[in-house]
Amino acid sequence: MENIRAIRTEDDYEWALAEIEAYFEKEPAPGTPDADRFDVLSDLIAVYEDKHWAIDDPDPIEAIKYVLDQTDAGQAYLAEVLGSRSRASEVLNRKRALSLAMIQKIHNRLNIPSDVLIQPYHLARSELDRP
Repeated sequence: MENIRAIRTEDDYEWALAEIEAYFEKEPAPGTPDADRFDVLSDLIAVYEDKHWAIDDPDPIEAIKYVLDQTDAGQAYLAEVLGSRSRASEVLNRKRALSLAMIQKIHNRLNIPSDVLIQPYHLARSELDRP
């Protein structure tokens, strides 16, 4: 593979992006040296981006709210998924933590990745919790 190098700087990153761009215009045939070069460049770019611009998973409650908003489903749909309006309200208002059963139902019905739903998040403090 000619001309492959590590991506350590922004200049290296820009070089790699320019190099890989040609492969998007004309996709290389699998098993060819160009296909191998494309794969290596893709991996190098991904590692650099993950190191320098990692994107954290979203907060589980924000992810649920986003999907409900984008699908025009609303809290009533979440209530149907979770079995009650009060449970949906408590979850969305951070007064009740997601249980494993809730995570499974939300994942199956709203197609939110389970790895997003299991992320730790903060619950609202109740009056009883306050000093």
